[in-house]
Amino acid sequence: QVQLVESGGGLVQPGGSLRLSCAASGRTFSSYAMGWFRQAPGKEREFVAAITPSGNTDFAESQKGRFTISRDNAKNTVYLQMNSLRPEDTAVYYCARSRAGYATRIRSTYDYWGQGTQVTVSS
Repeated sequence: QVQLVESGGGLVQPGGSLRLSCAASGRTFSSYAMGWFRQAPGKEREFVAAITPSGNTDFAESQKGRFTISRDNAKNTVYLQMNSLRPEDTAVYYCARSRAGYATRIRSTYDYWGQGTQVTVSS
């Protein structure tokens, strides 16, 4: 059983930054692509970013240039650095493990999910 635990969310002013972390249990973390999704109230969960085992990345259009995804395989942790935050970035952010073996934007290709961490961007 794989467990994913997110942390690092909180309240930040517009233009500010946050770094989310996702710690994974299990010995095969480095073999899997990992992704971040988010869900705002009343909206579908949407793709944010993904990273392959080798470190290749993919981002949703609205996050390109503002967000960075990285991973530390020695620590079984994936990170999401979020800069220039906007009120519309307010959501619960989830990390997930891709069972596809590669980074995808498709929610159904992810088999394990964390419990989420709240990010609120407001003045």
